[in-house]
Amino acid sequence: MPIRHKRSTSQYMYVEFVTSPAGPLLNTGFHFNVGNWPGHVETAGIKHGICDWLLSSDSLKDSSASEGIFLSIAHWYPPNTSCSYHIKGRIGEIVRLYFPSFRINRIESPILKYDGDCGESLTIYDSDHPDPARIIKTFCDTFSRPMEKVDFVSTSPSLYVQFDSKTGSYSGSSLYYWAHYDFFNNTRFGDPVPNTLCDEVMYAWKHPGGKIRSPMNSLIFKRTGGSDVRCQYKFVTDRRLYARAVIEVTSVSFKELPYNNNACTRCHEERVDKLVIWEEREKFQNNLACFCDNIPRAVRVISSADQMNLEMIVQGQHAITSYFKNPNPLFEASYEFAHGPLCGPITLGPSPDGELVFPYKKALAMAAGPMAAVPEHHYRREKCIWELKVAAQRDLWLNLEKARFGDRTCESAKIEVYLAGRLEPRFIMCPENISLARDLPILSAADLGALGPDQEPLPVLIQYTGDGQPGKNAFRLVWTELFHLPRNPDGSLASSLLQDGGCDFRCPGDTEVCIPRRLLCNGVDNCPNVTHISTMAQLTRHIEWNLEQLGLLHRAHAYKDLVLHDESPEICLRQELSELPYGKLILITLGLSLLLTLFVAILCRMCRGPGHAYHSRY
Repeated sequence: MPIRHKRSTSQYMYVEFVTSPAGPLLNTGFHFNVGNWPGHVETAGIKHGICDWLLSSDSLKDSSASEGIFLSIAHWYPPNTSCSYHIKGRIGEIVRLYFPSFRINRIESPILKYDGDCGESLTIYDSDHPDPARIIKTFCDTFSRPMEKVDFVSTSPSLYVQFDSKTGSYSGSSLYYWAHYDFFNNTRFGDPVPNTLCDEVMYAWKHPGGKIRSPMNSLIFKRTGGSDVRCQYKFVTDRRLYARAVIEVTSVSFKELPYNNNACTRCHEERVDKLVIWEEREKFQNNLACFCDNIPRAVRVISSADQMNLEMIVQGQHAITSYFKNPNPLFEASYEFAHGPLCGPITLGPSPDGELVFPYKKALAMAAGPMAAVPEHHYRREKCIWELKVAAQRDLWLNLEKARFGDRTCESAKIEVYLAGRLEPRFIMCPENISLARDLPILSAADLGALGPDQEPLPVLIQYTGDGQPGKNAFRLVWTELFHLPRNPDGSLASSLLQDGGCDFRCPGDTEVCIPRRLLCNGVDNCPNVTHISTMAQLTRHIEWNLEQLGLLHRAHAYKDLVLHDESPEICLRQELSELPYGKLILITLGLSLLLTLFVAILCRMCRGPGHAYHSRY
């Protein structure tokens, strides 16, 4: 009768064999084998039958252990024995299996003699059952080499290990091993890129927005063989849906390494752990942002096209020691896609004046067609982000000329104006402050971030967030580039610098700005409205100079007490009369008179034709 294996509770065991004076009845004796066994080992799982186990992630968690363990058979077993270990994780997890100790010997005490190869084998399957098409590795007693401390990783939540013996054994398995296993969260935020370690793609039509972080599977820091760990997240959209990708980085938590001499001063060049955001522009990598240290607040990065990339780079020499089995995220961010067809072009200017109209008329025509019958509650919340470029040496004035909002709260519609390098908006316009939005202050070239007198400042970002239902919200935002009047050191105007044709009409008030002649009487207020903050003397100080430029100085006495702005009827009517093409009108009048004379002559000749000849004969 076989005796099952027994284990001691310490490193000592006392065994005593007792028989009668006559000896055993059959005189066959017995086989007794002694071997060592790792102490305090309990397999965390459910046992089925003699040696079939279900080792689940839940069982391991209940045991409060970080890794599970199972051992080779150390007692006798009959021929054709098969033992299985189904290592099963939760949905989204993967399994790692490795052998801290592994020895392969010849079968020493077989019960059934076997002369072929692979009398005993251990097979690892990337599956939840022994699938021959999903074999990761097979170890045989006759020709295999043991592989210690090598990771065998599944691609699904299950790994299946099976031990088979054709011979059986009196002394335990010829494949002697200690097997450790653990589970890793392999949750992805987008579509995994095949044949890469951790790359993902976020397509706008599948993942329109959400949160991302460094890979939750910290096993990636152990699988690069000492080379740098690179995980790239690509954000891809289609201009028919959106024109921009927006990433907001909320936290960066790379570990500080005291032995690393590379400081985080030049993020793009230094070999440090970092997070890089970039986009491809004309087949070159255009870096948008780089983070290699903790950030005090969230940073938003906006693409200029329909693709953007976020890449995490970890130096390989310390990836395992710093981040393997580290539960804390190395970075956290959120993303969204913005600027749909209703927003129109993403770039505006530079031009002396212009307008931004929402919704974009061409897109609105498509949205209002017969195929656009969408229930009101299905409309998404629209976000538009425009770049307004301004010419060098020019101030900027924005004027919300027209606005119609469906609701009266700022949650339903909001227009924000951001200046270069500023995290907070310079202006916020919404239904609650619509009256104040019509008298916005002038943004000087210095406010716009101009670095030099001949360099264009960085673009102004204008962002609209509101209901995406066509026709519910609409506005017209007008901009004007203003020429700031230059001054001499003594405070007088530098007239020599006003000869470039950009300063033909000085706006009323003490703003010291002017506009070119072509912006006069164009139906749009291009001069800022400062009547409520200026005195009459300030409002009328430039009347004579303006009249002289327009050729109306002889009427200065009539305009002495008037405030003349760029759309004043007194200027526009005179200008229209002065610009009439009198020479062309005279030529046209003479031409019409000649044609009329010829027509009358021909008509008279026709009337005097046949009838006149008949009367002359009689």
